[in-house]
Amino acid sequence: MNEALYRKLQEEVKAYVNGPARALSDRIEETGSCGTEIREELRERGFLRLAAPEEYGGMGLNFIQYLELLELFSQLHGSIRMIVHVNNGIWRPVHYKASTEQKRRFVKPLVRGELSASFALTEPTAGAGTDIRTSARKEGGEFVLNGAKWMVTFGDTSDYVLVFARMENTAGQDGTVSLLVRRDSPGLTIKKMPPTLGLTGTGHAHLYFKDCRVPEDCLLGEIGQGLAIAMNGFLDPSRICVGMTCVGLAQRALDLSIERSRKRVTYGKPLSQRQIVQTWLAEMATDIEAARQLCLHAGRAQTDGGLTPAQASMAKLFSLEMLQRVTDKAQQIYGGISYFKGMEIERIYRDARAQKFEEGTSEIQKAVIARQLLAKD
Repeated sequence: MNEALYRKLQEEVKAYVNGPARALSDRIEETGSCGTEIREELRERGFLRLAAPEEYGGMGLNFIQYLELLELFSQLHGSIRMIVHVNNGIWRPVHYKASTEQKRRFVKPLVRGELSASFALTEPTAGAGTDIRTSARKEGGEFVLNGAKWMVTFGDTSDYVLVFARMENTAGQDGTVSLLVRRDSPGLTIKKMPPTLGLTGTGHAHLYFKDCRVPEDCLLGEIGQGLAIAMNGFLDPSRICVGMTCVGLAQRALDLSIERSRKRVTYGKPLSQRQIVQTWLAEMATDIEAARQLCLHAGRAQTDGGLTPAQASMAKLFSLEMLQRVTDKAQQIYGGISYFKGMEIERIYRDARAQKFEEGTSEIQKAVIARQLLAKD
C-alpha cells in the first residue's frame, strides 16, 4: 500500500481504537464473550485483511505497516487484538506451501473472512517442536489422525483447524505434516476449554482425534514439511507480532499512568510532581521505545527475507519482559485501586501475563536464541 493510502488507513484505525472500540471492553468483560458481531464489524471495516496481498483480496500492507497498526489494535481489549492478529496471520502458513488450487479454495476465502481457521500445534504432552505426538497415517486418498491438541485459540468456533501431526513410525521433522481439518470431520471432537485469567472472550479448545479422516487434498506442502510450515509460515512472523502487541499494551498502560499521575493528588501534590513517579514514567517510556524499535528491526528483516528464528524470538522475549515491568509500575502508580475489577489497568495487567505464553514461553525464546548462537563456528 502506498504511503498516502496507508496514512489515511492509520488515521481510520486510530479513530476506531480511540472511539467506538474502546467501549467494547466493558461488554466483553461482563459477558465473557466477544460474540460474532465484533468479528463481523472488524471484517466489514477491512481490519481482518490488512496484511494479505491484494491478489488474495487483502489490503497489501507491508509487514512494517501492519506492525504499526497492530500496535494500535493492541491498545484495545486483548480479545479484539487477538481477532485481528489471528485472522491477519492464519493465511500465512496456509499460503506458505499451498498449491494453486488450495490458494483458491482456502487462502482467498480466509483473507476475505468467508472462512475462519485456527492453528493447532501445542499438545497436552508436547510443546511446539519435534516432540508432537498426534499421529497421521495414509490410507488410500486420506490421512487418518489420532491424538490431541489443546489451547487452540478460536478452535471452538473456527471452520477449519490447521493441524500439525507426525506420520506414524517417524522421528524429527522428516515425518511432520500440516493438514487443514474441517471442524465437522468425523472423528474430531471439539471441547471448549475453561475461561482464562486474561484475554476474556477469546475461546480456546481441546481437540481430540480418533481415526479422524482428512482428504489428501487438505495436505499443505509435502510430508516432512509440517514443522517448516509452522515455523516459517506462522510462528516466526507471529512472534514479532506478539512483541508489537506487548508494545501496544504497554503504551496504553503508560498513557493511563501519565493521566493518573496528573489527576491523583496526595499530600497536596499530584503524583506527577514526585520524583519516584517521574523516574518510573521515564523508565517505562524508554523500555517501550526500545521494544518497539527491536520489533521494527525484526519486521524489516522479515520484509527483506532475512529473518532468523533468533531475531523473532529476541523481539518477543524483550517485549514481553518489558511489558511485565511496565504494567507492574503502572499498578504501583495507580495504587490499590488498580487491583479492583472494572479498572482498565487491572484488565491490562491480566492480559499482559498471557504474552509470556503466546507463541512460545520466555524459556522457549531463550532456547531458540541460544541454539542459533551456539550453532555458529
